[in-house]
Amino acid sequence: MSVIHNIFFFILAIGVLVTFHEFGHYWVARKAGVKVLRFSVGFGKPLLKWTRKTVEGDQIEYVVALIPLGGYVKMLDEREGDVSETEKSRAFNNQNISKRIAIVFAGPAFNFILAIFLYWLVFMMGTTVDRPFVGETETGSIAASAGFEIQDEVLLVGETAINSWNEFRLEILNQGLDGGTLDIHVLATDGNEYTRALAFGDMHLLADEGDIFTHIGFSQWWPQLSVEIGGVIEGSAAEAAGLQKGDVILQADKVEITQWKSLVDAIRKKPNKSMEFMVLRDNDKTIVNIVPGTRKTDDGEQGFIGAYQHVPEEVRQLLVTHIEYSPFEAVSKAVVKTWDMSTLTLRVLWKMVSGEASLSNISGPITIATYAGVTASIGLISFISFLAVISVSLGVLNLLPIPMLDGGHLFYYLIEIIKGSPVSEAFELRGQQVGIAILAVLMSVAIFNDIQRLVQ
Repeated sequence: MSVIHNIFFFILAIGVLVTFHEFGHYWVARKAGVKVLRFSVGFGKPLLKWTRKTVEGDQIEYVVALIPLGGYVKMLDEREGDVSETEKSRAFNNQNISKRIAIVFAGPAFNFILAIFLYWLVFMMGTTVDRPFVGETETGSIAASAGFEIQDEVLLVGETAINSWNEFRLEILNQGLDGGTLDIHVLATDGNEYTRALAFGDMHLLADEGDIFTHIGFSQWWPQLSVEIGGVIEGSAAEAAGLQKGDVILQADKVEITQWKSLVDAIRKKPNKSMEFMVLRDNDKTIVNIVPGTRKTDDGEQGFIGAYQHVPEEVRQLLVTHIEYSPFEAVSKAVVKTWDMSTLTLRVLWKMVSGEASLSNISGPITIATYAGVTASIGLISFISFLAVISVSLGVLNLLPIPMLDGGHLFYYLIEIIKGSPVSEAFELRGQQVGIAILAVLMSVAIFNDIQRLVQ
């Protein structure tokens, strides 16, 4: 997947989210009678700029700027320049406290509204998902101690119904974040339902970087199938070597292969090293030599050839399910999903502040760009879901009481309500300096984590 591909969908995603956020400020400001001077998506040098006259007779400048990491709505304000007597009533700083709160809160609120709309689309359009089958658990792990058996299908986590493997993962994080014991209701292969108790104790799921399911000991179940090639990726090492759909791998470097996982493990150990495969093709055995490509992972460099396994349709039907709701049902699902993601985001942030979650879990623009590209490649529903998650994050982060963010301004207004007068310009200036420092530290940590993931 090219860097340009990732950058394009990153800019698209950020552009949509920032535009919607700033439109919230813009729309409520105009409804409140405040004069808007400029609506900018991005910072820095303008790439596009035009002016439009409103029904009120105002000339508003619209800008698309070079740096897409944010935006702003500039309003008439006596603190930023001279304002004529005839327009003082339309200056932002002269509005009553309720109007100013509404204008500032509108940005994050519109991000939550956008998330609800995006989740509504996802739930209404429907998605095909992996059913929550548990695979082999790691010996001595929390999952193994709870008695999970191969092909247990998860039905409930606590009181929450589970329909997919991803829902299972999310609910484990959501309900297990504070430790303790979590009941998992499963359907076993014998046809009976059981409750498995995951005893986290004082374990902090986000204390270390990496997959929380690996820490717990879970793996996803996959049936044992013949090692038959279902297809090869265009431009891959497998295609270059002549590997074909329908080929059955018998040996890799003279070692018998009976499971797809064994084949994958063998290839991962040989990045950029020639491998000899014995292949059964049209009832004849033939030798195919392939030099696996290499890619960086958390465990170092790994080989890959760009081929995927053939999965019979009856097995595919067993492994996946389609989830779809009516437009009315999708609304309530979307609201609940947005609320759950918002509260989970806040809880994770608090865990980081309190030291119970590693700062290595913070991601920066490089990681977000990568996920934007990956989800776009998977499909429209996947990309829309990604946008919804980021929109929730943007809404929550902007409500934090950090100067320079919307939450910082709301905090100033809370002080104003308590003391009966606005905070001083000196206090606000010092707050801005603190806010810049906090944001600079957070961005530095995020970018550092991104670079660490790239070089590992």
